[in-house]
Amino acid sequence: MTDSAVAAARPRRVQALWAAAHTPAAGTPRWARTAALLVPLTVLPSSLWRIAAVALHLPIMQHTGGDESGNLPSWMPLELYVVLLSVLSEALAFTAVGLVSTWGETFPRWVPFLRGRRVPTLAAVVPGALGSAVLTCLWTWVFAMLAFGRDIQGERLAADSPLSADTWQGALVIVTYVPLVAWGPLLAAVTFAYYRRRAHGA
Repeated sequence: MTDSAVAAARPRRVQALWAAAHTPAAGTPRWARTAALLVPLTVLPSSLWRIAAVALHLPIMQHTGGDESGNLPSWMPLELYVVLLSVLSEALAFTAVGLVSTWGETFPRWVPFLRGRRVPTLAAVVPGALGSAVLTCLWTWVFAMLAFGRDIQGERLAADSPLSADTWQGALVIVTYVPLVAWGPLLAAVTFAYYRRRAHGA
């Protein structure tokens, strides 16, 4: 195969992978598909902000002057941690798409030992239900605390806190993280639709 043929085949392969990842399962309501596709978008703004502010060091975050690496081990650069965290967050969010796609009902070919087999209903429903409950409680709590000018531990926010809405940097942080409040409820709705479809189709 020539180099030009290989180059031409790459876009087609990417398109095929994209189509396979988004092929809707039979009987999926349109609202559930829309909700599932919105889940990764709720995570995207905060992921992009973290990468821009911490990994790329763009001046969009108010720095307190303290050690921002927290409890990270010395061998883990903060920039790498933030990129990995953002990628992992997006990957977890994308699993919601599996609840409305064919690969959420039948294991794909690349899964060893399970390829082609039916995904047990509870194997998807239980993590989805638990995840939606945790996410809903977590982000509702975070923004309830912020509304009262406090951090997640309940301590009053300092004037120079990166989460202080008194500065444009703090307001930007809040704006990029607000969509996360919808992650849990959207996942709960999609998980319910998945369970209902699989239970009726069993």
